[in-house]
Amino acid sequence: MPAPALPRRVVVKLGTGVLTRGIGELNTERVAALAADLADLRAAGSEVIVVSSGAVGLGMGRLGLKKKPAEVSRKQACAAIGQSLLMQTWQRAFDPQGLAVAQVLLTHEDLRSRARHLGVKACLEELIRYGVVPVINENDTVNAAEIKFGDNDTLSALVAGLVDADQLVILSTAPGLIDLKGSGLILPVVEKITAEIEAMAGGTTDVTATGGMISKITAAKIALRSGCGVFIASGAEPSILARLFRGDNPGTYFVPAGAPLESRKRWIAHYQRPTGHILINACAVPVLRDQGRSLLAVGVTGVRGRFNAGEIVNIIGPDDVLVARGESAFSDAEVAQISGLPSEQVRPLFPARKRLEVVHRDNLVVL
Repeated sequence: MPAPALPRRVVVKLGTGVLTRGIGELNTERVAALAADLADLRAAGSEVIVVSSGAVGLGMGRLGLKKKPAEVSRKQACAAIGQSLLMQTWQRAFDPQGLAVAQVLLTHEDLRSRARHLGVKACLEELIRYGVVPVINENDTVNAAEIKFGDNDTLSALVAGLVDADQLVILSTAPGLIDLKGSGLILPVVEKITAEIEAMAGGTTDVTATGGMISKITAAKIALRSGCGVFIASGAEPSILARLFRGDNPGTYFVPAGAPLESRKRWIAHYQRPTGHILINACAVPVLRDQGRSLLAVGVTGVRGRFNAGEIVNIIGPDDVLVARGESAFSDAEVAQISGLPSEQVRPLFPARKRLEVVHRDNLVVL
């Protein structure tokens, strides 16, 4: 594979297996080596952001636990204890490089809310301008629903889109995407994530690797829509970052294709958890998917869930297929009221509305 250009900005995600030798036992030599590699990237002109797992595992080690607790509160306690240990480790690793690190803990709400989303982006931009290395992790002490391994893969992709990164590097114990149903070898390049590529992620018999690779493919799909290339490789490989960016790729590279989504549409597509659904008929699907037009009431067949005007909803086609996501201009009750009506019949019901689109194309993303 030809070497990708040295990234202007790169997000590097590091899994717990890369940073530790076992539960609670840090691999300080590897962390130091990775910090040196990251410093070399910065010296070459790249801006770097780290997404680091490991807090829960380090907390388990400090408490003498041999397996992950089942109780959410105990997982939260492990995260609270381990997060400080994790940041101490990163700062010690970067000290010889003369670099400071900054802890950034995020919840999904920080990225879902538009105002907070933009605030996080501004903070990260400022840290980069100061020459600081942001070290990001999920705020597991308060984010109970998200305490599970692998979530930082998706978080890293969301961060990459947030900061307009050129490349996302996901380093874990997985050496790349393996073609288990074919050659049995690592796929060096993936031009497009197809159903066959996704099936490879689910084909392994290793329980940990299965979940891990599935979450990595999900992360790659998110990052690619932001115009960000994605590497998946083993963090145990020596000088892995330098090797990736000189074209010596021991893992898998996912190639970005097509125009990236603009910032607000990325926010609609990937940073939301819609609770409401607008159901559409078969005729409306190509109107949205192929023609890039707005969703009108005449194409709507019903609603599910409760939502207000201005909230993000899923748009569901026949056979329960997710077609798009967008900002509804009407509440669920209003959408139900105008469902199936042509625009000339909607206008008398809402005479004060300037626009009658249920979801305008500027606020809609086909998925």
